[in-house]
Amino acid sequence: MTDEAITVDGARKKYGAKQALDGLDLTVARGTVHGVLGPNGAGKTTLVRILSTLLRPDAGRIEVAGHDVVRQAYAVRLRIGLLGQHAALDEELGGRQNLEMFGRLHHLGARRARARADELLERFALTDTGRKAVRHYSGGMRRRLDLAASLITEPEVLFLDEPTTGLDPRGRAEVWASVRSLVGGGTTVLLTTQYLEEADQLADRVSVVDAGRVVADGTPEELKKATGGDRIDVVLRDAGQLGAAVALLPVDPAGVSVDPDRRLLSAPVTDRMAALAGVVRALQDAGVEAEDVVLRRPTLDEAFLHLTEGAA
Repeated sequence: MTDEAITVDGARKKYGAKQALDGLDLTVARGTVHGVLGPNGAGKTTLVRILSTLLRPDAGRIEVAGHDVVRQAYAVRLRIGLLGQHAALDEELGGRQNLEMFGRLHHLGARRARARADELLERFALTDTGRKAVRHYSGGMRRRLDLAASLITEPEVLFLDEPTTGLDPRGRAEVWASVRSLVGGGTTVLLTTQYLEEADQLADRVSVVDAGRVVADGTPEELKKATGGDRIDVVLRDAGQLGAAVALLPVDPAGVSVDPDRRLLSAPVTDRMAALAGVVRALQDAGVEAEDVVLRRPTLDEAFLHLTEGAA
C-alpha cells in the first residue's frame, strides 16, 4: 500500500471547445483532508466526477485507493464514497429507512444493513430522529444523514463536492465536526468548496485549481504566506480622511489597499510591532481618528484571490 490515496498525473478532459482539465496533477496523502479550491468553471467538479468514475478522462494517469479509475473502475467504486452538491435522500422516508435502503442497494443484506444504519445514526447524532421523514429535517441534519449514507460501505476515500453549500453557520459546523471525526478514523477526504473558511478549518493541504490546472499547492498556512507577510488594518472614523491617512502611514503606499465603504486601509508590514506603533503615532500626530487598528496574518481568501487573479 502506498502513502497516496489519490494520484492524478496529467489529467485532461474537454467538453467541445472548452478544456475543463488541462494536464492537472494532484497527489493526496492517506488519512488527510485535501481541499480543492478554484473559481467557478475551474474544473473542480469535473475532477471529482473523474475520480469517482462517473466520467472518463481524455488522457492522464489517475489512481484512487491504488486502482486505475478507467481500467479498474469497479474496484475504485468499492473503495469510495461520494457526497455531491445535492442530497441523494428519499424525502418521504425516515433517516433509518434511508440508510437501510442504501445498505440494501450496496448488497449488504437486511441484517447487516440494519446494523450499519444503527452505527451511522449513532455516529452522526441522529438516533433521536425516529421515523420522522427527512423533509422535516433541518439543513444540517439532512446533510449529516447524506454524509452517513455515503459511508455505508466504509470507504477508504470520500469525495465531498461543496458539502455545506446553502447551510447556515450551525449546519456547517455540524458537518465540519463529522468530517473531522471521519478523518480521525482513517478516511481520506477530498473536499471541493467555495467557502474558503471551510478549507482553512478542515484541510491539511489545499490545491488551488485555475483553468484546469493546479496553480498552487500547500498547507493553508503556506498559501497564506505566499500571499505576503503580516498586514495592518486601519478603520477610520471618517472615510473622507482615507487619502490623507495613506500618505501618513509609515508603509509603502503602493501596497496599501483602500475600501471606502468600510473606511478601511490595509497594508503589508514587515516588523509587526514597529509598524503598529508607527501607524498609531502617525495618525495621532495628524489628528486622524481611527476606530480600530489590527495586526493580522493574510487570510486564505486573500491567498485565493492572489493566486487566481487571472481568472475571469
